[in-house]
Amino acid sequence: MRETIAIALKDLRLLLRDKAGFFFVFFFPLLIAIFFGTVFVDEGGPTNRLKVFVIDEDGTSASRSFVERLMAAPELEARSASRQEASNRVRRGEATAYIVVLKGFAEGNSFAGNPPAVELGVDPSRKAEQAMLEGTLIKYASEKLSELFSDTDKSLSSLKLSREQVLKNSNIPAAERAELDRFLGDLSGVLARAPQRANETGEEGGAFQPLKIRNADVQTHWEGPRRSYDITFPQGVMWGVLGCAAAFGISLVVERTRGTLVRLRMAPIRRGQILAGKALACFITMVTLSIVLLGFGRLVFGVRPDSLLKLALALIAVGICFVGIMMLLSVLGRTEQAAAGIGWSAISVMAMVGGGMLPLFFMPKWLQAISHFSPVKWGILAIEGAIWRGFSYTELLLPCAVLVAIGIVSFAAGERAFKWFE
Repeated sequence: MRETIAIALKDLRLLLRDKAGFFFVFFFPLLIAIFFGTVFVDEGGPTNRLKVFVIDEDGTSASRSFVERLMAAPELEARSASRQEASNRVRRGEATAYIVVLKGFAEGNSFAGNPPAVELGVDPSRKAEQAMLEGTLIKYASEKLSELFSDTDKSLSSLKLSREQVLKNSNIPAAERAELDRFLGDLSGVLARAPQRANETGEEGGAFQPLKIRNADVQTHWEGPRRSYDITFPQGVMWGVLGCAAAFGISLVVERTRGTLVRLRMAPIRRGQILAGKALACFITMVTLSIVLLGFGRLVFGVRPDSLLKLALALIAVGICFVGIMMLLSVLGRTEQAAAGIGWSAISVMAMVGGGMLPLFFMPKWLQAISHFSPVKWGILAIEGAIWRGFSYTELLLPCAVLVAIGIVSFAAGERAFKWFE
């Protein structure tokens, strides 16, 4: 028993001496808890407004009034744009959706079964927000009328009571009472016939439909089948790349601590050649893994890239970026345990901030701004741009350039700080 306790105390002392390992055992989980608590904090209102573009094709006072209500809506961050610009920016992931107030909006008549219509184009990767957007549009289209006309029985009862009060009110001239009675009677007839009209047309939603929403999937603006796997496979590729970066970073630390690098240095090989060989092996592994994953997605799930050349450029940029990060991770820990803890913790943070774990639209604004510094965000965007976002070469240039720049800077910093002997 004493021997067991002695061994346990020895391991605890070693843990306390390894400051990096101690930090990631005891303090890093606390930081994770604080991170997610900050993301989902309730500030008494919506933590994140949905970014949308609004296009008014009707140009009437009624459509302008509706657009003004959307612009002022606390649930939305609405901006004006042309249809083409809005579609392109939603396709590039710069906004959740676009809303087009269609021509003839002012002529729409909900009571006649021809409600005003809008077109809603949603980013395919943000389908979870579509129902929220549709509810918001219905809310601002109906305003107070929705409560009155969504319940036909309640509306008819209210109109009946109003007619009785009008007929009993002697202060209203007889001629006016007759006109009001006739008007309320006609309105009651319209509401009474509305359910039958809805059944005949097969429309759902009761007697009163304040707004007709035509969904226009943004992905239909370019060729190729679009499935949910087109969205999930880029994330899977990124996790594979992250795993490669962590594994190769730790392997460098292992070889250094076990003396492998010392023996390599005694051979007629320059330092640069050793690191270049490691980098090349890591790059080949990352690209091969990505090709295998996407090939499996193509054969089994129909994941088809918009352009093989664009996809190749994206994968090369991702590989360069995370080879550099691998080099940087290898100098952050002196022991294998510390390197593993630091590597996976850094990767987890990059994934969380960059949208690899939690969709960016769930995050508060300040955290979305920080996501620009995560290579995971740019990696996913580049691969999505080549697979289903339909990026042009010019549009693909930005994420690829950011990835290559991060890779070069990280590799240079890691190579400069790398210690060949411990």
